[in-house]
Amino acid sequence: MTGSTSDEILRCARSLLIQGGYNGFSYADIAKVVGIRNASIHHHFPSKSDLVRTLVARYREEAEAGIAALEQQVPDPARQLQAYIGYWEACIADSSAPFCLCALLASQIPVLPQDVTLEVRTHFRALSAWLASVLERGAAQGDLRFTGTARVEAEAFMAGVHGAMLSARAYGDPAIFGVITRPLLERLMAQH
Repeated sequence: MTGSTSDEILRCARSLLIQGGYNGFSYADIAKVVGIRNASIHHHFPSKSDLVRTLVARYREEAEAGIAALEQQVPDPARQLQAYIGYWEACIADSSAPFCLCALLASQIPVLPQDVTLEVRTHFRALSAWLASVLERGAAQGDLRFTGTARVEAEAFMAGVHGAMLSARAYGDPAIFGVITRPLLERLMAQH
């Protein structure tokens, strides 16, 4: 089995996870979509936990690379928050990534294996730390304002974005995401 087949297994698992959650798919489902035998999947990912842990680790790497690119391309903190929300708004609208994989898995932590849970929590900590740094820089420049600490505001912002994803999914309406997230940005960007 080649690396590209392994990547195809991961792509398929990601799609199935977003559609139905951790317990909503099996190796047989992946084998059918990818066109391989279950044993071939087990060769690279001995257990479902190994597969999902690897998937979440890759997802985290992609998110970190995306944030690094955003930091390079958009130096303004307020614009970084806009771009972050804009990324998700586009992904939800075109169904390319209709839900954050880690947000979905976080809702399932009680049934997840411990190694997957650790990866999900690591993602949340990294995203929260980045958002807090953006908020701190924006406040120092006078472009963003909030009450309380940047850390608490980052958690609230992250929860708002993930909640907006959930609402868009619940209503079957991608536009709901923007309806919810626009006021989040407007509140932070309000002038003194």
